[in-house]
Amino acid sequence: MERGLAASTVESYRRDLRRYSSVLARRGKTGLSDITPADVAEFLASLREGDEEHAALAVSSAARAVIAVRGLHAFAAAQGLADTDPAREVAPPSPPGRLPKAIEVGEVERLLDVAGPEPGDPSAAARPLRDRALLEFLYGTGARISEATGLDIDELELGTDPVVRLIGKGGKHRVVPVGSYAARALEAYLVRARPALAQRAAARRARGQGASPAVFLNARGGRLTRQGAWGVLRAAAGRAGLANVSPHTLRHSFATHMLDGGADIRVVQELLGHASVTTTQVYTLITVDRLREVYASSHPRALG
Repeated sequence: MERGLAASTVESYRRDLRRYSSVLARRGKTGLSDITPADVAEFLASLREGDEEHAALAVSSAARAVIAVRGLHAFAAAQGLADTDPAREVAPPSPPGRLPKAIEVGEVERLLDVAGPEPGDPSAAARPLRDRALLEFLYGTGARISEATGLDIDELELGTDPVVRLIGKGGKHRVVPVGSYAARALEAYLVRARPALAQRAAARRARGQGASPAVFLNARGGRLTRQGAWGVLRAAAGRAGLANVSPHTLRHSFATHMLDGGADIRVVQELLGHASVTTTQVYTLITVDRLREVYASSHPRALG
């Protein structure tokens, strides 16, 4: 509640602490005051090595478990439930640096072109219009795919200066401009396709439920799920001949292309909804690599 964590994160912490409690119980440690720094360090080692009941965890998963354990002991010490904090000196393992997956501008355009028809196409069917609007929205705003599927009509303003209010991790709100391409695709979908999809919600009306407030609807007139949106992206990527496209690909591409175009990193941080600029800085590594490529291929004395 205090940190505003997502339900999935809370469940992961709960699972990690259950495993921690089980390991300690096998060692005869039943109280917080019985635990030593060595116990915490050995627990971390067991996570990375695995045991008869559990496979070895990746660095990122082991780090999350240690963070949960550190949080438990810090809370216990602060609340007077334990005299010391045995986990204070046990740092979570650092995951290897991995750059986000981004695709080139031309590849994004190819992906959007095959996702659905142009907004002005009068013969377009409802679902292709929705698919085009969804992917244009993801790339045009940098929204997470869960933010797009959770978006309601009253959070979208397509007037003179189109904006959207997105609800990110921890229930944090941010307002993001909607680009002209995404705005046109959304208008075409909302006017010509969404009403047709909403009419298919006969089952919802039979159960006494009202019309869904979601912007993006599925074929039955209900809210499009995250899995459904991922299916839209995967199908479009297949038609565009793009491999290894994930739900975050358009978000990563949005950030990378913004920085390539000269955007300030603090602005990109706000648009993405990152709590810390450190999270956003990973995208600068991609742009530096791009600068090196351009320099190496363009400067007459860059290569030997």
